[in-house]
Amino acid sequence: MTLIEKILAAHTARKKVSPGEFANIRVDLILANDITAPIAIREFQRIGVGKVFDPAKIVMVADHFVPNKDIISAEQAKLMRDFCSRREIRHFDVGQMGIEHVLLPEQGLVLPGDVVIGADSHTCTYGALGAFATGMGSTDIAAAMATGDIWMKVPATIKLVYHGTLGKWVGGKDLILYTIGSIGVDGALYAAMEFSGEAIDALSMDGRFTMANMAIEAGAKAGIFRVDDKTLDYVKSRAKRPYTVYEADDDAEYASVIEYDVSAIEPQVALPHSPANTRPVSQVSDVAIDQAVIGSCTNGRLEDLRLAARVLKGRKVHPRVRCIVLPGTQQVYLDALKEGLIEIFIRAGAAVSTPTCGPCLGGHMGVLAEGERCVSTTNRNFVGRMGSPKSEVYLANPAVAAASAVTGRITSPEEILIKPKATKSKGL
Repeated sequence: MTLIEKILAAHTARKKVSPGEFANIRVDLILANDITAPIAIREFQRIGVGKVFDPAKIVMVADHFVPNKDIISAEQAKLMRDFCSRREIRHFDVGQMGIEHVLLPEQGLVLPGDVVIGADSHTCTYGALGAFATGMGSTDIAAAMATGDIWMKVPATIKLVYHGTLGKWVGGKDLILYTIGSIGVDGALYAAMEFSGEAIDALSMDGRFTMANMAIEAGAKAGIFRVDDKTLDYVKSRAKRPYTVYEADDDAEYASVIEYDVSAIEPQVALPHSPANTRPVSQVSDVAIDQAVIGSCTNGRLEDLRLAARVLKGRKVHPRVRCIVLPGTQQVYLDALKEGLIEIFIRAGAAVSTPTCGPCLGGHMGVLAEGERCVSTTNRNFVGRMGSPKSEVYLANPAVAAASAVTGRITSPEEILIKPKATKSKGL
């Protein structure tokens, strides 16, 4: 069996599962947020059961419209809060504030070998930890909260092997954009994407989270990495319960195996209006921007903020550009504060927000007007994704977003580094 099949089989009454089979699968963790939880709660109440199957295995995070932007979003959060209180669900807004897919791994709530479902498509982020994690609809979440099980078709696995050494300013965001550009937004439809190869072994955990996060943008059911020493180092200080590490069998059968040589890959940019519409940054010129967003569940971790700060340090955001920085959690915010990154952002002229999904879904904290363009480290650039249907979103890594904020157009960080830094103003 493949890695995904091993994990799923261990959560059924069977010894083996195969792609295409339907199975009842026990879950280790269920997630919902302030957009999807209210629907799941209403459906749960229609089922008529008095209790959730296990209050310790349910997590609800208000992150899309926080701090609450209006009465409706406040009512959504209140509904979640009341439900958690009545059902004794203690994992509500864990860590006080954070973007769910950054927060849960940070808090040790997801561990290797888990089966995790979430009422959010980017739940696949947790595959970076060697877990099977996938997004489902709110009605599926309601049923799982009642029973502890899901019923699903076992996905086939596509193995992606990345050879070579990553160049400067190239990371997980560039690898996954390059991959989606190569196979298309339906290239892994209902499959699991298993990431491997020496370039993946060298990738940081933050880079792996980014890649797993965007597996859904290739149509995948899940993205997953094998557990190695980096994974174990990440979880050992966070884990509060036992977990199991699974390995694919040597004779596992894959739907396909795709190999890449990453040595020549540049930072990638996804042009409107698809994550698959990718080009090297050197081929994207004369694209003026009005806004740059650095953050989200895709690139709101400490490593991402460090990259952006390296580019912005001693420089100024272009006067035409709004640069918005969104740490993924309060802990990321605090760590960035201790390292001096927040000061770098503010001195550069960026706005630093409390953790929120906000602008990623066109919710708040950075909605685009008609005709505006944004370069963003988020995961989607569909029509109207961040505001007006007549706006444009370009996806890139944090270094490219930061460099573009300085020049006012989509720019490689290499171009920024060869130019002199801005002179400090008096009083700063």
